[in-house]
Amino acid sequence: MSEGSDGNLIEDNLVQLRCHFTWTLLIEESEIPDLENRVLEEIQFLDTQYKVGIHNLLAYVQHLKGQNQEALKSLKETEDLIQQQYANQSDLRSLVTWGNYAWVYYHMGRLEDTQTYLDKVENTCAKFTNPSRYQIECPEMDCEEGWALLKCGGKNYERAKTCFGKVLEVDPENPEASTGYAITLSRLDNLNTATQKEEGSSVHPLRQAVRLNPEDAYIKVLLALKLQEAGQEAEGEKHIEEALASMSSQTYVWRYAAKFYRRKGSLDKALHLLKKALQATPTSSFLNHQVGLCYRAQIIQIKKATNNQPRGQNRENVDRLSQLVICHFQKTLQLKPTFKLAYIDLAEMYAEIGLYGKAEDTFQEVLCLQNTEDQQEIHYRYGRFQEFHKKSEDKAITHYLKGLKIEKMSCAREKLLNALEKLAKKRLQQNVRVVESFSLLGLVHKGKGEVKKALLCYEKALRLATDLNPMF
Repeated sequence: MSEGSDGNLIEDNLVQLRCHFTWTLLIEESEIPDLENRVLEEIQFLDTQYKVGIHNLLAYVQHLKGQNQEALKSLKETEDLIQQQYANQSDLRSLVTWGNYAWVYYHMGRLEDTQTYLDKVENTCAKFTNPSRYQIECPEMDCEEGWALLKCGGKNYERAKTCFGKVLEVDPENPEASTGYAITLSRLDNLNTATQKEEGSSVHPLRQAVRLNPEDAYIKVLLALKLQEAGQEAEGEKHIEEALASMSSQTYVWRYAAKFYRRKGSLDKALHLLKKALQATPTSSFLNHQVGLCYRAQIIQIKKATNNQPRGQNRENVDRLSQLVICHFQKTLQLKPTFKLAYIDLAEMYAEIGLYGKAEDTFQEVLCLQNTEDQQEIHYRYGRFQEFHKKSEDKAITHYLKGLKIEKMSCAREKLLNALEKLAKKRLQQNVRVVESFSLLGLVHKGKGEVKKALLCYEKALRLATDLNPMF
């Protein structure tokens, strides 16, 4: 048989493997540097029993960067870790790693080595009397696929949820699946509808994960944040204090505890924790963004205390803090060019200090980013920039409407409807473009499910249009 036909036969077998190369992980090229940085941080700073998957993911990321030799080294480290943690079931736990080995060797043109690892997978599947030559159905495999999907960003979260949920259907007390499922739901809470967020759909799974993993401080701080969102801040703070008293996953605990205290208004405490975390992980886009948000919140505190007229030392503090905010948001985007909300935060800070040209350029950058889950929020906040800073109500309306055209129920959609409603009512009071304003008001009521009110507004718009143009 020729080498070419050997290669085709091997590829037919490779696609049957369950590993990072066959899980269709949705990763944009621009996201790879940040993903690698987060993976390395997790390996170094996150204390968890479930580290095999993150080492495997590092190897895959290194392959994506064209670093196949480094990928092989990472896979060797993964094998060593499996022997340490799972000596009594190393074959089963090695299936994903062997699959990744096979694919890396294949891409390097080393077909004999590729076949060696295909044989290892096949022999293990046969040992477990599995009907498939190269695949096996087991909770360990589902969990590892779930972790990989979870780490690769929002476009993969629903599939991660399915992977962990599949394990929990059979074994509701599985600690690993419970942890993965709870983290995935907490992330989805941040992306999904306002109703789901208010209900705190991840609170119960996070409680379950804490019960099954009582030493995991990372899960405790995630539960604390969700309790805070659900209006149970006092209970959340108890979990924060417990996690801070632990030596486990300190860098991660500091970053999420800081987010909790920032939202509580304890900004000095939040900044203290963030600076400690930044010393350990200075290239974290998350931390730089959180520091910027804290400084921005301090500006808001000063402005409130001075009735929005800071003078003297207060004025100097506002100017100094504004530069710090801009510096940290710029650093965030340097580290993670796909961080959409950081673009908006930076643009709004430019607008706040009167740099409208820079604000406009930054908004245009994020508006050009395609397929973003945050598109509604982007149109809402750009609309507000046009309405309140540029005094262009027409452009504001254009972007509020663009946001509403996106068929997705979300917090941003509610904000878009409310912004459009206020603007339409203001124009009606001022007797400006009355027909258009009633039409917009009708659209708002329709969007809120208020059908009768919507019809009344549309009827008024039609009557006025007819009165203004009898030929209509």
